[in-house]
Amino acid sequence: MSFELHRVEHGTGKPAIFIHGFTVDHHLLLPLESAFADRHGWRRIYLDLPGHGRTPAGCPATADAVADAVSDTIAEVLGDDVPFAVCGNSFGGQIAREMVARYRDRVLGLALIAPLVQPRSRRRRGVRRTFPSDAPAVDLTNEDRERVAEFTDTAVEHTAVAWANFTRYVAPGLSAHDRGFATRLLEKFDLAVAPEDRFTTFDRPGLMVTGRQDDGVGYEDQFDLLSSYPRMTYVALDRAGHNVHLDQPEITRALVGEWLDKMA
Repeated sequence: MSFELHRVEHGTGKPAIFIHGFTVDHHLLLPLESAFADRHGWRRIYLDLPGHGRTPAGCPATADAVADAVSDTIAEVLGDDVPFAVCGNSFGGQIAREMVARYRDRVLGLALIAPLVQPRSRRRRGVRRTFPSDAPAVDLTNEDRERVAEFTDTAVEHTAVAWANFTRYVAPGLSAHDRGFATRLLEKFDLAVAPEDRFTTFDRPGLMVTGRQDDGVGYEDQFDLLSSYPRMTYVALDRAGHNVHLDQPEITRALVGEWLDKMA
């Protein structure tokens, strides 16, 4: 039985669908809104996946069922013929690629932010590290220990700005996700068939931004996707972990803006 995912929308015009990663929610991709500041004519649709954010776990806990839920929502919100762009982050990256496989000619372009490519046992991971910063370090003494651990396990700079971004964009989803659903989803975390096995090439504007210090999904496996996406820009950013768009916001904003301009 299909159901609509909770979504947050901004703007009007050509639709762009945003699909977040595992155990977070739509807040994580809201920093990409800055790329639209001088680019009008886009309807930005940020989804909460099943068992995440404000969407209940209303489907089986498998990557394929999550993809079905996203596809059902696109059909409900956009109908059968409206073209759209799609952006996916981490786990949502493989779901975004699946939307390319399912909708093909309707997809205006694909952006991937630190996307999941390989199963956990086969991933080539980056090496996590932190970097010194000119900005003052944040004092986390009186903060929630679980949240502090999640922050220090991903952020490459432990500054007040980095902590503020974590609490604004990452922490809401960490608090809201259905932990039972997430535990079950880990057992069926990968799509049964890789999306690229279902089409030859996707010859429309693409962007892939990865972090050199991403010890979650790495930056090397993603390079192997490029033969399926002949118009994809691939960037591996230094001083960036799994939340690459938070660690390197300015260059990510510029890259997303360039991707949008190619679809204008």
